[in-house]
Amino acid sequence: MKTESLPGPSAMTRFLRSDASQKVLAFGALIALFVVFSLASPNFFQFSNVVGILLATAVNGILALGVTFVIISGGIDLSVGTTMTFAAVMTGVFITNMGLPIPIGVLGGLIAGGLAGLVNGVVISRMKIPPFIATLGMFNATKGLSLVISDLTPIYFNDAAGFRDIAMGSIIGIPGFEIPNAVWIMFLAAIVASLVLSRTVLGRYTFAIGSNEEAVRLSGVPVAFWKTAVYVVCGLFAGLAGVVIAARLNSAQPSLGAGYELDAIAAAVIGGTSLSGGEGTILGTVIGAFIISTLTNGLRILSVPQEWQLVVTGAIVVLAVYLDLIRRRQR
Repeated sequence: MKTESLPGPSAMTRFLRSDASQKVLAFGALIALFVVFSLASPNFFQFSNVVGILLATAVNGILALGVTFVIISGGIDLSVGTTMTFAAVMTGVFITNMGLPIPIGVLGGLIAGGLAGLVNGVVISRMKIPPFIATLGMFNATKGLSLVISDLTPIYFNDAAGFRDIAMGSIIGIPGFEIPNAVWIMFLAAIVASLVLSRTVLGRYTFAIGSNEEAVRLSGVPVAFWKTAVYVVCGLFAGLAGVVIAARLNSAQPSLGAGYELDAIAAAVIGGTSLSGGEGTILGTVIGAFIISTLTNGLRILSVPQEWQLVVTGAIVVLAVYLDLIRRRQR
């Protein structure tokens, strides 16, 4: 007696279930945005405007790299925006107020971000405080520290010759078509993040903890240590973003930073990082960061009110999460 085998899933269904599907869809959406906005406004595809998109993506993209690690591990970090501000203020204190060399000041800013991440990691992994609450507390703490340390006033780098070139100089580029260093810093940081996530023990445990933390713990892995390390990495990327934005503005603005965490999380989610943990890529996050910057820039050029820009961005994030849920159910 012959038994008929059930037909397998179609090629399209297999693609939609694959890990690469959301990245491909995100990249297609990015191309579509460029085409639509270029047709809608002749000012969109000008070189100066494209550079503006790249610069806007640089800071958010660096922040999103660290957030990607945290979300893949099954956590969340609401403090990256104000941690970025705190790192920028500390960089200003070291360079402008204390007169230290620029490299030392930059290193101090990175360490400040890393320390904030360390506190987040210890509170979450050792004290068992939920990531949402712990990082919300750090959000307020770093915001307050930035205001207190700066005495509520911006710290300028006018006497630090060359500091602004960290972000706005151009080491690589054709005369007349220079790409700011901030963009190259983001791409270099993305390469480092991708290598760490895919080629190191930290990367493997980041995915494993996000997929099944209890199974990792039962296998003898020190989960608390590796979760703390993930938040330290996130803090270091926030510190780097703080240095970059301070160099771009040539000042440390203590009231800046709140709201950046939402764009960073959105970039990671749009790029395919699952809020359920255990899944995500650095390439997808970079694409997601470009989608947000392109969308914001295009809507601004079309004179769409800012409140409607927020509505559109929020709707896209919800759609990205919904597509991820559908894909996971099908798998």
